[in-house]
Amino acid sequence: MKPNIYIGDEKVDRQDYRLKGGMRIMKETFDRAHDPEWEDLCTATSHITGKKINRFTHIHQSEDDLLKKQLMTRRLCHRTGGCIQRCMGIDALNALSVITYELDEALGTDHYQRFLKYLEYFQENDLVASCAQTDAKGDRLKRPHQQEDPDQYLRVIESREDGIVVRGCKLNITNTPYADEFVVVPCRYMGPEDKDYAVAFALPSDWEGVKLLTRPAYIKEPKHLEIPHSALGDAETFIIFDDVFVPKERVFLNGHGDPRQTPYAGFLALMFAHYHRHSYTGCKPAMSEVIGSAAALVAEYNGIENTSHVRDKLSHIIGTAELVFAAGESSAKHSEKAPSGTQVPDEILTNAGRRLAGEMIYEEYKILADLSGGLIATLPFEDSFFNEEVGELAMKYLTRNPRVKPENIYRCFKGIENLAVSDLAGLMQVAGLHGGGSPQMETITMMMRYDVERLKDIAKYLFGIKSKLKPYERPTVTPRKQLEKFRAAMLRKKEQNL
Repeated sequence: MKPNIYIGDEKVDRQDYRLKGGMRIMKETFDRAHDPEWEDLCTATSHITGKKINRFTHIHQSEDDLLKKQLMTRRLCHRTGGCIQRCMGIDALNALSVITYELDEALGTDHYQRFLKYLEYFQENDLVASCAQTDAKGDRLKRPHQQEDPDQYLRVIESREDGIVVRGCKLNITNTPYADEFVVVPCRYMGPEDKDYAVAFALPSDWEGVKLLTRPAYIKEPKHLEIPHSALGDAETFIIFDDVFVPKERVFLNGHGDPRQTPYAGFLALMFAHYHRHSYTGCKPAMSEVIGSAAALVAEYNGIENTSHVRDKLSHIIGTAELVFAAGESSAKHSEKAPSGTQVPDEILTNAGRRLAGEMIYEEYKILADLSGGLIATLPFEDSFFNEEVGELAMKYLTRNPRVKPENIYRCFKGIENLAVSDLAGLMQVAGLHGGGSPQMETITMMMRYDVERLKDIAKYLFGIKSKLKPYERPTVTPRKQLEKFRAAMLRKKEQNL
């Protein structure tokens, strides 16, 4: 791939050592798909070709697909000690499979067929993709078309017979330097005057005119102790589109060329967020368990594992992990099939689980720091523990539980230093809160879908006020109902225009 990555003032290629940790995580998603013990979780059958494919390239066709994706994500994150980073691309493609079908049904376009052709290419080559959703946004109180600088949201500046030209920036985007492609989707609802900003497409990540301003975070590899799973990392990126041409076959939404498509921008934004938050109900329980595992181990090494306060603190972490995963499981159990055939999780349950995970992330790190003590932030450098003059003394005074080898105590505290106070750890904490949407965004989405008026019927029934309550009815607007409502509105618009 062409070098288009900027780390500080350096322009680097994809062999740069600072990207190695993220690539190690991607490697895990390929290795496990070729491991017979993981085959059922990590592979699927393509609904368009019938071939066996990596589950990270699959469009969910059933409740079982959603459950396996969630469990796969959880277990892979155990092996990497953090975010698996490959879910964004396939979450975006699942959203596109729903919305492009709706687009074609209502407007008579050919976006869904374009999408299926691209999907076949994506599956055949087992590609890694990033999803580029978050715009720079500029003044948060103004809509895209109201910005003083019109480029604060990614926009189409030209529609041509063979494609479009786009300008703008997507930021806070994970894994882009070591992704084959990125899938671009809108980040919000677009009104009629925002038509130029209603755009979705896919491009190789080294495409002409694309510049990746990357902030890598990684764990420094040990010199003296072999730790085979320590080469972890992340890369967050500003993707700058400097008047970039996108071929027509890779364009999946274009309000600039066809203003009728503009309303689908908001629906696509929400659908990607929905799928991505369901993926979080797999990875966030895993992250909680990684933190809980480290907390339990350090409590043992500190000799306090049987105290009541330790059990109480660990139970909070375990409880959060299980509740978040259960929300995702239940979301899959209550999922519905979209008209395109794609399985859509329950939105209320998905957002409830993701919000709980975000709200609890700093509490989990607090528990880990509490049980570890200050040493995770003050541990001498590795070389000191293997120095001829002071190494033996360093190990001697690191010893806590006499039944545990000093070397293992060092490994434990060094591992928690990486997990809790490193550059990568700081990134993962913020990602735990904001990744896939902050708790406030989950709240907004839940309240958009939860029928509060219907909820009041419970109280009306109990208080003797006339109501229409049906037994066991959940007061929610399901994804299928939302799709039907949206399609009906689009068809009405089409008839009015005719």
